[in-house]
Amino acid sequence: MGYRYLVLGSGRQGTAAAYDLCKQDDTQSVVVADALRERAENSCNRINRLTSRNLAAPQSIDVKDRDALISALQKADVALSAVPYYHNLEIANCAVEAKTSFCDLGGHTEIVFHELELDSVAKQKGITIVPDCGMVPGLGTSMCTYAMSLVDDPQEVFLWDGGIPKNPKPPWNYILTFHFEGLVNEYFGATEFLREGKIVNVPCFQEYELVDFPEPIGQLEAFTTAGGTSTGPSTFAGKLKTYQNKTLRYKGHYENWKTFNDAGLLETEPVTIHGNKIRPRDFLQHIHEPQIRAKQGEEDVCIIRAKCIGKRNQAVVDLFDYYDPQTEFTSMERTTGFHLAIMARFIAQHKVPSGAVPVELAVPGSQIAEECRKRGMIITTETHHRS
Repeated sequence: MGYRYLVLGSGRQGTAAAYDLCKQDDTQSVVVADALRERAENSCNRINRLTSRNLAAPQSIDVKDRDALISALQKADVALSAVPYYHNLEIANCAVEAKTSFCDLGGHTEIVFHELELDSVAKQKGITIVPDCGMVPGLGTSMCTYAMSLVDDPQEVFLWDGGIPKNPKPPWNYILTFHFEGLVNEYFGATEFLREGKIVNVPCFQEYELVDFPEPIGQLEAFTTAGGTSTGPSTFAGKLKTYQNKTLRYKGHYENWKTFNDAGLLETEPVTIHGNKIRPRDFLQHIHEPQIRAKQGEEDVCIIRAKCIGKRNQAVVDLFDYYDPQTEFTSMERTTGFHLAIMARFIAQHKVPSGAVPVELAVPGSQIAEECRKRGMIITTETHHRS
């Protein structure tokens, strides 16, 4: 008998995660649940076609229906959340009640900390909860711990990451491969870094720099955004001097979005226009999203660079992943959904401690890298002695 999984949400990332689980020999079943049954059915049909197996089965579940959710959770060994982040805390609570292990895509650091407060009760129930899977935080976090394992005495960790089009087209040179609200959340407010061993708040759109990558990618711009470090600064406080991350984009993106931000278009408080109340970011989404939303078959690239400086040496881990024309999964779906699935499988195999565990402590980064390489992601490492 294999492992039984419940994937909540049959959108882009949920479908990618369910697909990856259905490819594993030790998977018995994958229930793909969505409030809209037709969407879940379409997801399962695609997965079963791609895998030539019939392990994926649709189910209609509204995650706000607590009783229905707990009933579904009780039938699974591990549940995965690919629904909007604001549902995750309640789902985690339901998972505790159902005695089912759980992992999610994070997306909001404060909610993640509340999930981690379930540590003692999760241990009592004998289950594991790991928030913050996905690309970043998640896979990027794992690459940071991988880089840390390659040096003798880690002191400073720097992370750069981004999802960009393989073939950028002006004027925006960007394609959106996930939810617009998720993108805007990255660009709004502030983030936490470790600096000189202390947690500090750094606003978005600060500390601009240019970072060089091998051709054909070339030089990208990098700047601060929110949420990428998540629980890392708290976990590594007192252990590292520096822990930080920046978002990578083609040149020009920073200037465009900083202008949107400075103009107030990312704000969430409604304004009144001709007697109608509207959130500025809803207006921005209505106008801008159609211009940047990725089209079917449009190819993307995801890049993660983690650099760790130790006392006597330093290491750089680079990860590159590309759109897969055979499955038609974007790189963003692969890096996000596959990391979630990899973590769920480690949890099912009891390779993650029980309790509520930060993603940076759940599984050694080297093991995550090994699994990613099996899935065609290109990961390179480079180490140097410090002079």
